[in-house]
Amino acid sequence: MNNVTFLHPQFFWLFLALPLAIGWYFWKRKQQAASLTMSSTVAFQHQSILSKLHPLLFVLRLLALSSIIVALARPRSVDVSAKSRVTKGIDIVMAIDVSGSMLAKDLKPNRLEALKRVASTFVQDRVNDRIGLVVYAGESYTRTPVTSDKPMVLQSLKTIEYDDSILADGTGIGVGLATAINRLKDSKAKSRVIILLTDGVNNAGTIDPRMAADIAKEYGIKVYTIGIGTNGTAPFPYARDPRTGQFLFRNMPVEIDESLMKEIAKTTDGKYFRATSNKKLAEIYTEINKLETTEIEEQKYFNFDEKFKPLVGFALFLLALELLLKNTVFRGFI
Repeated sequence: MNNVTFLHPQFFWLFLALPLAIGWYFWKRKQQAASLTMSSTVAFQHQSILSKLHPLLFVLRLLALSSIIVALARPRSVDVSAKSRVTKGIDIVMAIDVSGSMLAKDLKPNRLEALKRVASTFVQDRVNDRIGLVVYAGESYTRTPVTSDKPMVLQSLKTIEYDDSILADGTGIGVGLATAINRLKDSKAKSRVIILLTDGVNNAGTIDPRMAADIAKEYGIKVYTIGIGTNGTAPFPYARDPRTGQFLFRNMPVEIDESLMKEIAKTTDGKYFRATSNKKLAEIYTEINKLETTEIEEQKYFNFDEKFKPLVGFALFLLALELLLKNTVFRGFI
């Protein structure tokens, strides 16, 4: 009876009538049996086997009634299969600022590492969407093309580091946004989104961020912008220790061009967020995850295997057997 359900379990209440039937049987048993008054019963001390087995007829009837009750409850097993089809896929590019200021320690352990942890969770949550990565500082490049291969995206995200030997330092918001647009402009997805993160002001690159925002709008690409950094001052790297090669830090003012980031978001029908802590950064990506939902159409197929027919057959067999025994074997004995 594994994986068996009952369509009408209320019929099991009928089992309460069986104890009443048993009580009625024993109460009326003597009245139902033939009786004969005799002066001595010595000759009848040894009862026949059939006399002892006569209650078997009542047991057969009880079993038949029990089978009918279970059959009325409609036992059945169900096999459920589901087919899902993504009806509205989303292509997402995360454009990540990897300038030296992303090593500031106002977020723990620093801005870049905090972002990588939160972004990894975001990627894992977008199971039905394609995601790409663009990194930028004074220049930009595509680190991962838009793909549905989540392990590849996660590995690429995990290995992002600040390296001034690869990219010129600075914050080229315009070039970072333009590279992300190039990754999405030919996409056939129903929705295309860029998540642009920076911790500074645009001070490098050859492309005006506002012009890049206008291009994104022309292609129907929505841009969510995130400014990362606490309010006030934060420990920024300013030089390397000549002996150890490790960064040296000192408190410096946090400067984020929020007006520019808001303008980019507004131009492309996106939204601007400010991440001043690890918790706030996680909340921002959670909110974006909710704003950009993927429509999934799911169809479920139920295959029911009815189990009541064998029970009805068994009950009819027991009733027929009772009737047969009653009119043959148990027909005439005391």
